[in-house]
Amino acid sequence: MAEAAGARIVWPVVEIRHLTSDDLDAALDNRRRAFGPLSGGAAETWRKLVSPMLPEGRYLGAFDGSRLLGTARVNPYVQWWHGRPQSMGGVASVTVAPEDRGRGVGRALMDAAIERCAELGHAVSALYPATTPLYRSAGYEHAGVLQRVTLPSEALRTLGGPGGAAGAVKLRRMGPADAAELVALIGRVHAATRASGPLCFDERTWRLWLEDDDDFCYLAEDGFVVYRWSDGNIEVDNLLAGSEATARALWSMVGSASSVAKSVTACVDPADPVLWMLRERSKDEVTQTRWMFRLIDLPAAVEGRGFPAGVRVETPVEVTDSRRPGNTGAWLLRVDGGSGSVTRRDAASGEGAHGDATRLTIGGMSALFAGVPTATLRRAGLLTGGSPDADDALDAAFGCSAYMIDYF
Repeated sequence: MAEAAGARIVWPVVEIRHLTSDDLDAALDNRRRAFGPLSGGAAETWRKLVSPMLPEGRYLGAFDGSRLLGTARVNPYVQWWHGRPQSMGGVASVTVAPEDRGRGVGRALMDAAIERCAELGHAVSALYPATTPLYRSAGYEHAGVLQRVTLPSEALRTLGGPGGAAGAVKLRRMGPADAAELVALIGRVHAATRASGPLCFDERTWRLWLEDDDDFCYLAEDGFVVYRWSDGNIEVDNLLAGSEATARALWSMVGSASSVAKSVTACVDPADPVLWMLRERSKDEVTQTRWMFRLIDLPAAVEGRGFPAGVRVETPVEVTDSRRPGNTGAWLLRVDGGSGSVTRRDAASGEGAHGDATRLTIGGMSALFAGVPTATLRRAGLLTGGSPDADDALDAAFGCSAYMIDYF
């Protein structure tokens, strides 16, 4: 218990450790108190999702003695940046018991989650924030969107063309046994389209999602769709297509329920080609959910990122990161031939040899990596120093519209 010492509250030391199967009931109780109740079926799916992560040390708990105060989970994802895959730690299920909020438990969990991301080899991390200040203080910054668009199902139905011209694309039902093929397909499409931001679950997680009897899942040679009925209309979880023909085939199949379902709500790339295929489009019915992003290992993240092939950059940057000192310091950023690197300036050609460096917080550097323009970062106080030419070079290298189509 807490003890009063004048006006000061002295809390017991919080211990952070990996959860075990014995802790799952308490973790589920915390989750319910943080995010609301789960149905019996959803609770069982949650257990199937998180149980394999326990021996991997991906589920962290904050304890006061034997009592669980809060949790944080590091999900294993692959995330694409300009078409190149990065190992990404998706931080989720950050919970603190209502009676223990305000005592620094969330901050302690986030510090531990960041270090665990590094230990697991994740060069970058992302999360969907319930509140910005906690995650911003841990070095995360707003980076991209998950965009949901609502479209008329009849307009989608007609994308197949007269007589169903898109019928030349072979579609088949997809199940858990197709998880490996699906993961490979997602990688091919995101690489070919030079996507920035979307993620892919591992095969284990895809097998679990593909077991859901309420979802309708179809696979093509270069695309797939997962959708369901929702309150009399259609909800698309995932739809990815690598060609016009496959996009038309998948969207027109979803729209084929137009005699019953009047609308389709889907998570899509804000530049998804379906928005350019629609015959009528004067305004979009759109909602956006923001996600935040953090560089865990700056050199590894830049080396693993893709860049536009025609861009050449060599400019000094200085980064400050209070939680990951290895990211802090003076760096020389180089981009050439679609690849990038950062090297210590003192190891490159001497401290101060490259003039006035562009200075960024780790949040600012993370946002820049995710395509947020330098002009925005300057006006937000996340980037200082440098020059207009350096800003233009950085925008040319990192510029993108980062998005996800999966919530976690």
